[in-house]
Amino acid sequence: MAPQKLTNPQNRRLRNPKIIIDADDLAHLEALAEGALVRNADLANRLLEELGRAKVLPAAEMPANVVKIGNMVTYRDESSGQERTVMLVYPEDADIAQGKVSIMTPIGVALLGLTEGSSFHWDTRAAQRRTLTVTSVS
Repeated sequence: MAPQKLTNPQNRRLRNPKIIIDADDLAHLEALAEGALVRNADLANRLLEELGRAKVLPAAEMPANVVKIGNMVTYRDESSGQERTVMLVYPEDADIAQGKVSIMTPIGVALLGLTEGSSFHWDTRAAQRRTLTVTSVS
């Protein structure tokens, strides 16, 4: 039997987009994730994994086009073409009616640290896989 070629698209793993985290937010985000390990281990572990692979920069060096706590972000669902604008916030400030999405939600974790133009795969709470693209950050 011949070995499988690594160039076969079916054999490629999906890569996570690069992310950047504000050093001022890092300790709070780690504490949130560690505190959630008992209540929601999957989400907490996903946030800790994201923080572990992130490039951490001082606030003064954060690019303006990076999604961080307090930013408005517009993203597009590639399967439907629908766009949505939300503000990424800490859990205590979340209010879905006002478009304020908690970092401690699957979409919040997925958006954190992305730059404009980044596409990522997001698993919804209904276990559906979606591809979303960040179209703007302000």
